[in-house]
Amino acid sequence: MIIIGEKINGTIPSVAKAIAEKDADFIRNLAKAQADAGAAFIDVCASVENSIELETIKWLIDLVQEVTATPIAIDSPNVRICAEAIKFCNKPGLINSVSMEGDKVDVIFPLIADTKWECVALLNDDTGIPQDSEKRMEVFAALMIKAKEYNIDPSRLHIDPLVQMLCTSEDGINSVTEVIRAIKAQYPTIHVTGGASNISYNLPSRKLVNQAFIVLAMAAGMDSAIINPLNRDMMGMIYSTEALKGEDEYCMEYIGAFREGKFGEKK
Repeated sequence: MIIIGEKINGTIPSVAKAIAEKDADFIRNLAKAQADAGAAFIDVCASVENSIELETIKWLIDLVQEVTATPIAIDSPNVRICAEAIKFCNKPGLINSVSMEGDKVDVIFPLIADTKWECVALLNDDTGIPQDSEKRMEVFAALMIKAKEYNIDPSRLHIDPLVQMLCTSEDGINSVTEVIRAIKAQYPTIHVTGGASNISYNLPSRKLVNQAFIVLAMAAGMDSAIINPLNRDMMGMIYSTEALKGEDEYCMEYIGAFREGKFGEKK
């Protein structure tokens, strides 16, 4: 599982406060903690007004890179901000995100075509979020035509099938898992990602729902997730699911992560 650490995000009150007060140590500590917990990418999302978003993202990226070599996931709904922020990164990372809405793909794909940058791609377009699996696969097909046009290898894409609130769903996550299976069947090397916490909005005991979702999504083929790597229960669930799926020979990764204190009772 490719872990995209979600904690440096201005929508989180404590992070918003740190950004407003320019609390550099808070950001540095949060970045290092996520890297130490096993994040493959550190997501950086400013969530500030447009006029200061780029300078804020640069400040955040600089702080993260002071304390860890873990690649950055540049996170903004404005793809032009993402495009500009690439130059602040010491190494290729992840763009979060593009979609078939407007010209987002045509801004980012040519920019990263001849690089090692990876990209999250959402399965929505100018009509909004498709409400059934068939329409989401139509958006996916259009997206992959663009990827081929710009020579973006499937292995560099993290497809987000758009996880929505469970409490408003008529069929649980069946549509999502159907899309995940179909995507992985067509492109075995492509990654499928998503924000696990999206599933549990407006429900009690959200952590339980999030963990159950991760197990079912991983069983369907999800191999990338935007989560809090400091959530020890979630990390334990991921390592154990990988072992149960036969992706961890002799459970060595599971045992190693436990010994490193990434999950289980704190000693």
